Amino acid sequence: MKRLADQPFALLGVNSDANRKALKKTVRVENLSWRSWWDAGSIDGPIQTSWQVSQRPTIYVLDKQGVIRFKDLEGDALDRAIESLLE
Repeated sequence: MKRLADQPFALLGVNSDANRKALKKTVRVENLSWRSWWDAGSIDGPIQTSWQVSQRPTIYVLDKQGVIRFKDLEGDALDRAIESLLE
């Protein structure tokens, strides 16, 4: 995602690993370049409850107005979604 750093979009992740060390390891191992929040180590944490998260981690793709346009995408589908917003 670094190649798109100057573009008008954001990726946000919510993580429910049992501890913050696991989240930090995931971020490092997976080379995640977007913000990923630790949600109190629970699938019933406040972020996941408020945003009705159904899988973990969850990635939201927002447009330049801050509107959520895509959710729960990975790999090529995530790339296509981002590219579609940038067209």
